[in-house]
Amino acid sequence: MENKPKIFHAKSEEVAFDREHRRILKYNIGQYDKAVEKGRNFFRDMDNVREQASKIKEYVLQEFEPLLVRFEKNARGNGCEVQWAAEAADVYKIIAKIIASEDVRTVVKMKSMISEELEINHFLHKHKVESFETDLGEFIVQLAGEKPYHIVTPAMHKSKEDVAALFHQKYNMDPGSKPEEITAFVRNFLREKFMSAQMGITGANFLVAETGSVALTENEGNGMMTFSWPKTLVVIAGIERLVPELADLDLFWPLLAVHGTGQHVTAYNTILSGPAKSTEGDGPARMVVILYDGGRTRLFQDQDMVPALKCIRCGACLNACPVYKNIGGHTYQTTYTGPIGSVISRYMDTSQDMGFLNFASSLCGKCTDVCPVKIPLHKLLLANRHKIVESSDSVGVERFFFNNYKKYMMRRRRLERINPKWKNKAMTTIGIKVWGPRRDPLVFAKESFHLTWKKKGF
Repeated sequence: MENKPKIFHAKSEEVAFDREHRRILKYNIGQYDKAVEKGRNFFRDMDNVREQASKIKEYVLQEFEPLLVRFEKNARGNGCEVQWAAEAADVYKIIAKIIASEDVRTVVKMKSMISEELEINHFLHKHKVESFETDLGEFIVQLAGEKPYHIVTPAMHKSKEDVAALFHQKYNMDPGSKPEEITAFVRNFLREKFMSAQMGITGANFLVAETGSVALTENEGNGMMTFSWPKTLVVIAGIERLVPELADLDLFWPLLAVHGTGQHVTAYNTILSGPAKSTEGDGPARMVVILYDGGRTRLFQDQDMVPALKCIRCGACLNACPVYKNIGGHTYQTTYTGPIGSVISRYMDTSQDMGFLNFASSLCGKCTDVCPVKIPLHKLLLANRHKIVESSDSVGVERFFFNNYKKYMMRRRRLERINPKWKNKAMTTIGIKVWGPRRDPLVFAKESFHLTWKKKGF
């Protein structure tokens, strides 16, 4: 098995000292920060709005099971097929049956992090089904054979020159192509795929329990074509995406837009309430909603971690995090990155030990400050650290070390008994690994400040 922590540290060092990568990341997050600063002015009292949103999501978690059952009942009443999936294998079985029954050969996909979590493209490829990401950023990273770099902005790590070079390599476009030219090319390319696809796949920004509806938000119109043209629509939604009532979207849609992209509201907001009716000209003939657990109940069962399920996937904590801004998204080796990803990944993928990510934080608290639903992320990171340390085999060794360290540091005379020569020798042989090879070496003076003070006669 891969040594994830070792890979993480190696990649972190590589990215942190890649000046061009840092320049691109700094520019793109800087543009986001400017947009969000303007967008926040949309709300007269942001703290009050965040408090309202947090309370609604807390209510959802208190009434989790009844609201899920209510959503299922109403969605079925709208003509949807509702399936429950505990793990990824359950989702694959459901989709495999749909592929066989509908003779699916081509799939178009609206941007969805849950489909990345499930690696749906890989699954479809194994079943000889072509799948096309239809969000421009997602299309770019699919073309590059990469995973999304960011929850909201999949290609944040690429400059316009990188994208132009990629399209020159894949489609022989002019290597100096402008973003507008590349966008026009992708639009024409995907139009044909929308028209020929037998199935569309989306996620869900919100699941409305009151009406059994799926709420989707996007900026390019690709999502509307994903669920308007193909005969069959599959919606894969995490069970935590619930909101109680339709009126709650009046709060959550603009809150998500402001924190996700800095917009007052995204360009396209859609409420799907079942397959197309006989009187409607567009829309899928069949709509399947898959309610996916994938470790979310493990989070729910840990009382310390329950607040993490309030997340609306806006990406604000990533853009605020000084660690993310230095090491980027791919370094984490997880679907969900940044502070929220560090908290939830050890619960959502138990096949890998991702607990080390909780230590990849400065605990500055900026992630908590910017969260639109008031998730205390830095406290959750600390809680996870505590659980990991308590269950570690090395906890006894660490306690022994720190207890002895404390004894010496709390009694100056004990510390002064050790000759400076031996202190410096310890630093050059053992301490350098802790101190770090990129720091100037720590050199102990020949005599302590206390002795110098006494000699001077102060």
